[in-house]
Amino acid sequence: MSSKPTHRILQIEDRGEGKKAYWREVGVAFTNNDGSQNLVFSVIPMFGQHTVQLRKIEEKVEND
Repeated sequence: MSSKPTHRILQIEDRGEGKKAYWREVGVAFTNNDGSQNLVFSVIPMFGQHTVQLRKIEEKVEND
């Protein structure tokens, strides 16, 4: 397993017609040597239907 997370876990909350969805980071994922992933949640949605998305963490580039 990587010592640094490779992905963010995002919960996408639908706010209804005409309103922007709310994206909330709910954890991170670590990629194992065999390509599988361990998901580590800091919070877990409890009510309603939720979409969870795994997104690769992009390195931040600093401007000179």
